[in-house]
Amino acid sequence: MAPTQFAPVVKLEELPRHGMRAFVIDGREIVICRTSAGVFALDNVCTHAYARLSEGRLRHERLVCPLHGASFDVRDGRVLGPPAEMPLTAHAVRLEAGVVEVALTP
Repeated sequence: MAPTQFAPVVKLEELPRHGMRAFVIDGREIVICRTSAGVFALDNVCTHAYARLSEGRLRHERLVCPLHGASFDVRDGRVLGPPAEMPLTAHAVRLEAGVVEVALTP
């Protein structure tokens, strides 16, 4: 098994508190959320219908899709509210010298 490859994405100070920002890492759309529980990275496309979650709302650890209101837990991607049935892919995150680094989940 290959070691986990983390890529630097953004300085923590550039992420709004209790907010989110979208990024493209290796051609993949990712949303990074900063909550009081920590910093989390997930795929940025809703599993119900194609919508960018970064255009939705972040309420504590709940990420709400702007299109139909499906909601997901930012900590692990699990579905918290319909109409989505499939979870989001969550990615490993670490902080190194004030920089958020993400390792993409295949």
